[in-house]
Amino acid sequence: MSLPLLAFVFLSILAAAYLVYGRFVASQYALDDRVRTPAVALADGIDYVPTAPIYLMPQHFSAIAAAGPIVGPIVACEQFGWLPCLLWILGGVVFIGAVHDFSALVASVRHRASSVAEIIRENLSRRAWMSVMLFIWLALVYVIVAFTDVTAGTFLGRIEELDGAALGFNAGGAVAFASTAYLLLSVAMGLAQRWWNPPLALLTAIFVPATLAVVWLGTRHADLLALAGANPQKTWGLILLGYCIVASLLPVSLLLQPRGYLGGFVLYLVLAIGTIGIFLGDATIQQPPFKGFAAGGDTGRLFPFLFVTIACGACSGFHGLVCGGTTSKQIAKESDCRPVGYGAMLLEAFVALIALVTIMIVAPGGPKISAGATYGRGIGQFATVVLGKEHLVFATVFGSMAFSTFVFDTLDVATRLGRYIIQELLAWRTRSGAVVATLATIGAPLLFIASADAPVPGRPPTYMAFWTLFGTSNQLLAALTLLGITVWRKRLGKPVWFTCLPMLFVLAITVWALTLQAWSGFGAARDPAGALNPMQLANGIVAVVLLGLAAAVVVEAAVALRRDSGDGATSRRRQIPDREAKSGA
Repeated sequence: MSLPLLAFVFLSILAAAYLVYGRFVASQYALDDRVRTPAVALADGIDYVPTAPIYLMPQHFSAIAAAGPIVGPIVACEQFGWLPCLLWILGGVVFIGAVHDFSALVASVRHRASSVAEIIRENLSRRAWMSVMLFIWLALVYVIVAFTDVTAGTFLGRIEELDGAALGFNAGGAVAFASTAYLLLSVAMGLAQRWWNPPLALLTAIFVPATLAVVWLGTRHADLLALAGANPQKTWGLILLGYCIVASLLPVSLLLQPRGYLGGFVLYLVLAIGTIGIFLGDATIQQPPFKGFAAGGDTGRLFPFLFVTIACGACSGFHGLVCGGTTSKQIAKESDCRPVGYGAMLLEAFVALIALVTIMIVAPGGPKISAGATYGRGIGQFATVVLGKEHLVFATVFGSMAFSTFVFDTLDVATRLGRYIIQELLAWRTRSGAVVATLATIGAPLLFIASADAPVPGRPPTYMAFWTLFGTSNQLLAALTLLGITVWRKRLGKPVWFTCLPMLFVLAITVWALTLQAWSGFGAARDPAGALNPMQLANGIVAVVLLGLAAAVVVEAAVALRRDSGDGATSRRRQIPDREAKSGA
């Protein structure tokens, strides 16, 4: 099958899923535009702001589509081949991932725009809420570790296609320069908006082209941030963690919002480049469709590890945090939940497809490079369809810089969310409490990155020691979110099979994967010489803790169902008054 035909079939299935299954799921929630959503009922112009879907959809999409749907497909394709990855992305997103996001968004809207954890507290118990909060915090720590290392890897190395170019070019240094300048541009935009409040169109006209300009500057000043030393990747990792500490404590208007706005344009530009490259380029599929059921090692089995290696793009529990965090506070009417919740997740599957294609077009047997470098090289190749082969330098740096911008979104948002969780659990409301909570969240990643060995050619990168556990925790969080939604709907006397069946599948897969990872972690805690491997030991311990926290939530769900079986009155009373009065559902 040709690459354009494969992509056409993929996109056609996504479109059919939105029109058919998305409409069916929406009918199960009986969306009612007569009901005043929290954004309308609690409108304050700050957090609760009714927003048209044409503006809310891109904002939500840029928040959920970070580095997860890029790294996972590339890593899984290298292990198992592209066909299992493609089938899981398609089946997972249609019946699990999009249903999860849509359901989490509707549930939050009908619980006063509450978070996933608050929904679980209201419908299960306080013990379940505490277990979920701790679970989320541990998962966020693994997000920070994995994404810090994979980003640091993009700031190093060379690009084979550019060897021999007339320009003295350090690919990693160019990406580091462009990424750093991009963050400084975001701060400058935030300051300009705060001090002068110019029209958004003017800011866009200035800072979006400037984002592309710093990529070009990176190719001209590649050596400025090209770090030397025995382990420059560790140095970059420590710098990135320092950035996370500062960024997570800054006001959102100073960095997070302007960076997300600029990053959204980068994301859409990458999607456009990927589409042009796939349909109009001359790239062909090089990788085999299937490489076998076992890639080697305890965590190299297709079942269950394909399903947790590709987390975002097929299903992501962290999307529920976004749905119940900012998006539900901006839903103007209930029918908007379908394009924003179900539709944006389908679009993220397209992001995953483009990432998968960047490894599918690489001939097997070549030198191993990081997922970020693979993605940057592929996007660069696609961009030359429009720019021309003579601009491969610029195009490849742009692809790698785009990847790092997606990861920056994930890194400091994960740090900020980790801070919020500790502050809420310990009731730390002061500024000093925020600093301590941030340092507590960064502490474990700091130890892991500081103790990591320098990358060795031919060996898996450091982030692979954490990626599978990150994916597993992410998927298990999705299962726990679907469990909470299933209990809520069951107590209301509503059909639950479309949330219950995906929940059972993801719960079984993730528990299976966590059990194997715990076994593998403890088994590899000491090497043949008896030396302790702290990373493997930590993985084993965290896997057991996550299993225990998930088991506690499942037990609380069973207790809640047994206590309130067939009685939806309690849950119904907890929803906003407008929903109660007008629809009773």
